[in-house]
Amino acid sequence: MAWCEQNRVDYLFGLARNARLVAMIEEELAAARAAAEKTGRPARRFKDFQWSTLDSWSQERRVVAKAEWTQGEANPHFVVTSLKRSVAGARQLYEDIYCARGDMENRIKECQLDLYADRTSAQTMRANQLRLWFASMAYVLICALRRIGLAETTFADATCGTIRLKLLKIGALVRISCRRIKIAMASACPAAEEWGRAARRLAKATKARASPA
Repeated sequence: MAWCEQNRVDYLFGLARNARLVAMIEEELAAARAAAEKTGRPARRFKDFQWSTLDSWSQERRVVAKAEWTQGEANPHFVVTSLKRSVAGARQLYEDIYCARGDMENRIKECQLDLYADRTSAQTMRANQLRLWFASMAYVLICALRRIGLAETTFADATCGTIRLKLLKIGALVRISCRRIKIAMASACPAAEEWGRAARRLAKATKARASPA
């Protein structure tokens, strides 16, 4: 953090929980507990305060606490940041900025696990690089399919693995003529409607992109 401050680099880091930090949010935890017990659902409160360690920090820094009560117990989390309150409030800082880190990790896992980006066992670095490029290209294409063709469908928020298995890795009869390509699916195919809708949307997007402005 000191390096970031000296070089004018903003930061947002997770902060390890300790007894002093938890003591700072006792009221918020009590309020979250009362709300959770009343509604039967998890509840959270946020607190924004200046704080410093006993000896390892050179100055006080902005800390945002999430005081959450879930599944019958407290679940507090803390972050420390250089971002000003005018830039982001406590809830926005934690939920929209800090938690986005977890979503980015999920996207990396999608590429690794669903599209096999971790299969880099070739003997040469160049071959492994090519395999990683193929996986990355597949990820970009599936993201475009999800964003353009699958919006407002049951696959709008699906992972790459779900799209690959349920929408792409299916059997169909393909007939190719000089004028058209006809794809016939089984009448019981559960994804037939979404598949057709995605195909029409992609064709429309392609025509719009090809037409002059």
